[in-house]
Amino acid sequence: MKTETIKKQKVIKLLVFFFLGSLFFFGQETIYFESANPFSFHDIITKLDYQESQNVYGILRMPDNFNEEKDYPLIIAVAGSNGWSDHHYEYLKIYRENDIATFELCSFKSRGIESTVGTQTDVTTAMMILDSYRALEVLQTRPNIKPNKIAITGWSLGGGVSLFSAWRPLKNAINKNQSFAAHLSIYPPCIVMPKSLDFGNKPIHILIGELDNWTPSEACVELVEKMNKPNNIGLTIYPNAHHSFDSNQSLAIKHRGYILEDCRFCMNDDGAVIMNFFDIPMTTPLLQKIGLATCAKRGPTYGKNILAKKQALNFAKSFMNQHLH
Repeated sequence: MKTETIKKQKVIKLLVFFFLGSLFFFGQETIYFESANPFSFHDIITKLDYQESQNVYGILRMPDNFNEEKDYPLIIAVAGSNGWSDHHYEYLKIYRENDIATFELCSFKSRGIESTVGTQTDVTTAMMILDSYRALEVLQTRPNIKPNKIAITGWSLGGGVSLFSAWRPLKNAINKNQSFAAHLSIYPPCIVMPKSLDFGNKPIHILIGELDNWTPSEACVELVEKMNKPNNIGLTIYPNAHHSFDSNQSLAIKHRGYILEDCRFCMNDDGAVIMNFFDIPMTTPLLQKIGLATCAKRGPTYGKNILAKKQALNFAKSFMNQHLH
């Protein structure tokens, strides 16, 4: 029995050693922090202190040529409604090859959710924006990270997180003293038009496909054109490209997804998104479903456009190098 116990202890030690060695070898670390579960922007702006606490984690990966004597810029990355996909990691690999650390925010798995396609209520944009700022606060204190050179990027739902994390009323409600160095928003939903068009002064850029009917490019054009000139938001529209144009998926229909081409909502300064048909704030899951039911259809098209993907990857590298190095 004693010999058997010693063998088990050796196996455990070897496993622990292998695990820790793997973390070092791959230059990654799982970071845990405390966030909350606000359903809407309104919940953040008006009653953040009363939200249910939520433990969240993400994966920090250092640049490929990591040197413990150096400090590095960082990008917090936020996935879309379907969770993390292989094409997201292609961007992060490019960033790390360019001496930029990356942090994969795991808002879904932290809450036991795999996907929010077709619902958008289990894990919301508000929750993920709060997660992003709470991650920012923690990561600014990490060794080898430049605290004033942390950017945010995201795709689809995560693109909305990257875009609206710059919206001043929301940012101020979370932390007036913290800002992201830059925001790269990839095919975000721009269908909500804030009455206050104050998105701060940090550089923001939107990449979106001309033929996107899941998160329509026309809505992003309307948002940017309505802002005072000059402003800090740039917009690139890729011709003949659909939603997820940078993925490795051939063109297909996402039957449970929303077609949002006919949806437009306004948002008050308190974060309440107003239902167009009834002029009611969509501050609960039920009210949000009713609001979407008045304008949305099912079955958007999504999938790769090889040229647009190549251009987007090149733009992302250039944008982040410009604003973080």
